[in-house]
Amino acid sequence: MTINHQEIELIDSFEQIAVEIHSSAKEGSKAVAQEIAALIRERQAANQKCVLGLATGSTPKFLYAELVRLHKEEGLSFKNVITFNLDEYYPIEPDALQSYNRFMKEHLFNHVDIPEGNYNVPDGTIQKDQIKKYCEQYDRKIEEAGGIDIQILGIGNNGHIGFNEPGSNINSHTRLITLDNSTRLANAYEFPNMSQVPRLAITMGIGSIMKAKRVLLMAWGSHKSKIVRRSVEGQSTDQVPASLLQQHANCKFVIDEQAAADLTRFKEPWLTGDCEWTPKLIRKAVTGLALKLDKPILMLTDKDYNENGLNDLVVQYGSAYELNIKEFNAIRDTITGWPGGKPGPQLPKHPERSEPAKKTALIFSPHPDDDIISMGGTFIRLHEQGHDVHVAYQTSGNIAVTDEFVLRFVDFAVGFENMFDIDGSKSTQILADARAFINSKKPSQKDTPEIRSIKGLIRRCEAKATCRYVGIAEGNEHFMNLPFYETGLVEKKPMGPEDVKLTVDLLRKIKPQQVYCAGDLADPHGTHKVCLDIIFAALEIVKNDDWAKDCWVWLYKGAWQEWEIHEIEMAVPMSPDQVYQKRLGIFIHQSQKDVVPFQGTDSREFWERAEDRNANTAQLYDKLGLQQYAAMEAFVRYHFM
Repeated sequence: MTINHQEIELIDSFEQIAVEIHSSAKEGSKAVAQEIAALIRERQAANQKCVLGLATGSTPKFLYAELVRLHKEEGLSFKNVITFNLDEYYPIEPDALQSYNRFMKEHLFNHVDIPEGNYNVPDGTIQKDQIKKYCEQYDRKIEEAGGIDIQILGIGNNGHIGFNEPGSNINSHTRLITLDNSTRLANAYEFPNMSQVPRLAITMGIGSIMKAKRVLLMAWGSHKSKIVRRSVEGQSTDQVPASLLQQHANCKFVIDEQAAADLTRFKEPWLTGDCEWTPKLIRKAVTGLALKLDKPILMLTDKDYNENGLNDLVVQYGSAYELNIKEFNAIRDTITGWPGGKPGPQLPKHPERSEPAKKTALIFSPHPDDDIISMGGTFIRLHEQGHDVHVAYQTSGNIAVTDEFVLRFVDFAVGFENMFDIDGSKSTQILADARAFINSKKPSQKDTPEIRSIKGLIRRCEAKATCRYVGIAEGNEHFMNLPFYETGLVEKKPMGPEDVKLTVDLLRKIKPQQVYCAGDLADPHGTHKVCLDIIFAALEIVKNDDWAKDCWVWLYKGAWQEWEIHEIEMAVPMSPDQVYQKRLGIFIHQSQKDVVPFQGTDSREFWERAEDRNANTAQLYDKLGLQQYAAMEAFVRYHFM
């Protein structure tokens, strides 16, 4: 779906920048790629240069992949293209794994026919006393090329564009800046630990960006939705650098549906004109109003609805009382202590089926700890209530084990002979080689296959210990080691046919009546999203199997966020003792305790995130007037038939 800004009247009346919304990041990236390709070809026909301003990070990856495809499959030439990148860490070597120079070569420059002298990335090796002069020359070089025709931007969670942090002046030029701590935390997933994230960067200034003839800012995912709204609908202020683009004459935000979720036209569409009152939108309006006014649902009045733009709902239901009762009962019915279905008589409003009373449940866990972190209470309850519970660990999770943790346990030998099919003397040599490698490892160096195997073994042992802790049957844990993950780097391969085949084979082997999988798309390095796409692709293949017709799929959120209250279709409550029991299960994953690599902007440990999130869900139910619990785990059903 693409929503054309020019065709919208009242619906976008809160937005101060043109916004184009696509169904996915891939579709949005294709649209941007087509615009760039059209300009390149137009300039080629006129025998003119095309000057592009480029960005790095996860946001433009699909864009560069599509440009490469257009070059290889549709003959798009880059011989007339000159590029200038926004920024680069400082100091950093150009061949370092985290270098934006290396990023651009790996994702674009090495795969198209752009002349080597035509692309420009700020130099992270310039002597500090020469940087001011270098930055002036960088801006001058852009001007001499004729100025930037299209500037591509991403957006940081604090609204930064390039590395222009809050407070950057609208007239600022290319310069050396100090990175905000939130930006360093957001980029920490690229580095083994926070201490290695650079504190400085060279960036084009906002003034340099504003000189571009056309600006296209891309944003993907729900974790960008709040800053997109502030930038597009809020005041133009240097405290949100992206909001300064409201003053650009030719700027457009290209975003996906998740990044658009907080725009008024989606969050509160009743404020932008007539809207279609679907059941989900009604629940969103009622719960949102109750939480906004800090009132239980049953205490909302006609006046409350009328004063908050919701008069249509009162008219439709006749009174606030009737509407309140309906929504209160519906939300109450999402609460269950029986996630596998309550035995006995059929309960038509229960989230799960009563029959069969004992179900086969398959929990897909993207990393070896997502099962216990995200749905540990439900996991334990499913087993205790007699269901046949299986866990499929989709990836090895090896990159999330620190080198220090490997050194701490490098002397353990259990599993080595079987892993490498070797005798004890050779395993001793492997341990010695592992220690030597880690002690001499450089920041730009990726782990050897042996080191990755050791790290994967550590996480596998922790996952098996968790399964023993819960009590599920020996052999009900499945280590898939999906190939897309095994690059040794934060950067993963796209999902491939083998990933899907392995998932299809497991589903057909187990034939579950329940499948649980991570619907958390805010995972900062994308593993959850790829794992979910693989499951969806596999379900599409098996959906006509006899067993699949009786299979329900439940989506849980990972460590990064929770479902919105109006989205929840099954809420599994936990007592204080059960919360503590879950915490102890999370503690089994010792390699993920304390300081965890690649954890994004949230410095809390995973057990803290899980408890805070589960407690917050319970508090929301309490505020709406429902039963009070210590914590709740939430699920949304996915219909694949």
